[in-house]
Amino acid sequence: MKNNLGNILKKELRELFRDKKSLAMMLVIPIFIPLLILGMSALFEMQVNKEIEEYNCIGFAYDLTEQEMQLAEQMQIRITQANEEELKQKYENGEIQLYITKQDKEYTLHSDGSETSTYAASLMENYFNAYKQILQQNYLQENGINAEEVLNIITVKEEVSQQENYFTNYIRSYAFLFIIMAITVSATYPSTDTTAEEKERGTLETLLTFPIKSKDIIVGKFLGVSISSIVTGVISFLLAIISLIMAQNMFTIFEGVDVMFSPISMLIAVIIIVMYSFFISGLCIAIASTSKTFKEAQSALTPLTFISFFPGMIAFMMGVVGTPIISLIPFLNYTVIFTDLCNGNIDYFNIAIMIISTIIYIAMVLTYIIKQYKSEKVLFSK
Repeated sequence: MKNNLGNILKKELRELFRDKKSLAMMLVIPIFIPLLILGMSALFEMQVNKEIEEYNCIGFAYDLTEQEMQLAEQMQIRITQANEEELKQKYENGEIQLYITKQDKEYTLHSDGSETSTYAASLMENYFNAYKQILQQNYLQENGINAEEVLNIITVKEEVSQQENYFTNYIRSYAFLFIIMAITVSATYPSTDTTAEEKERGTLETLLTFPIKSKDIIVGKFLGVSISSIVTGVISFLLAIISLIMAQNMFTIFEGVDVMFSPISMLIAVIIIVMYSFFISGLCIAIASTSKTFKEAQSALTPLTFISFFPGMIAFMMGVVGTPIISLIPFLNYTVIFTDLCNGNIDYFNIAIMIISTIIYIAMVLTYIIKQYKSEKVLFSK
């Protein structure tokens, strides 16, 4: 029995590594991981380090005091003074990034919410906070009150326990989502080739005439596709680690930040990749086995790419954290557990539930596939 299983696995791996399309899916897709990580890092770098000259042209529809003029100069704000209609026209022409009107003690910032005007609005919020503090100090001093005792009545300190930042976790989580999608894409083609295409070529019928149990055939095919998926996942993860190291050396947003995973986090990440590879490989084979042609199998498997990506993306955007219930949910559990890893939260109980539930799902899928292969109606219907 073991020899039969070994022979089937050797056959599947031999065909897999001879097929250029399968190799492309397995080895080329991971190359996009560095492009994703470095591209997102460059984008965040541009946003964080935007030159102040790009958004510091501000219009004022009122006369500024001497104090306001000095404060604006200190904050590198370029002042344009005119009436509201003229400023509105200048804003539409792109001469200023924002304009401000005043009624009594109420100031209104006018913009369209674009990226540049958002930076300008943030600049002006800092400006008005500083100006308000100047006015408060002057008022207290005029009334013989110690401004320092009133304005600085409490002191707030910030202590960051880990050298992590938003950009690091965001990029690592999205990179893992892409790894999941790459594994899915890598599993779809060999699954289709080893089932529907063999059926279409007629080689599957020949294989079934040999004195080999259906179970050995299915497990051999399953292991072949799984190995392909695992190779894709591990290569993608290694490239992600290398890309993070490169990004840390290239971009200032990562200065003083530890972008690297801890050894235990890397081990758990690899376990997640392996478990997901087994799960998605079995699912792809199950779906492709019910298809009559290669094209039909491809069409049936296409939605899996989106199903593998979007639940995790939505969970990440909503800030979903791992729970025992979520650890039972296929597709979602892998991404949520990895996101928790990125945040420094390692819950071994949730990880154990994910592993056990995945093994159960795989056993159920393989049982279903074996039944399919024993059904001549399913295998050979035209």
